[in-house]
This record gives sequence, structure tokens and C-alpha cells, in this order.
Amino acid sequence: MKNRIKERRKAIGYRQQDLAEALGVSRQTIVAIENDKYNPTLELAMRLARYLGIPVEELFQLE
Repeated sequence: MKNRIKERRKAIGYRQQDLAEALGVSRQTIVAIENDKYNPTLELAMRLARYLGIPVEELFQLE
């Protein structure tokens, strides 16, 4: 599953650490998700989308 988290995060001006702290996860989790090494739970995916201000369907795409 591909995602646009890194692109969206940088456009808003957040660091990986900022995003991790806001969502209550480690920075390593954010790194793994951005690099397609880890697929987040549905709950985390929805929280990411809400925090980044983009629908979950636009943030994550099936290959």
C-alpha cells in the first residue's frame, strides 16, 4: 500500500517527530509508514488522515 504521508507532512511543515508526538507513536513508526515498511492499523490511518487534513482514501492507495 502506497501513501502520501511524507508529501503531505512536508507541505504542512511538520517534522516526523511532530507527527509522532501528536499521534502518540514513535518517530520510527512514522518513518516505517512513510517508507512503506509498515501498514498502520485502521485507527492510526484514520488519525493520520484527520491530523494531516486529507481523506484517508487520498492519503493511502492500494497498489
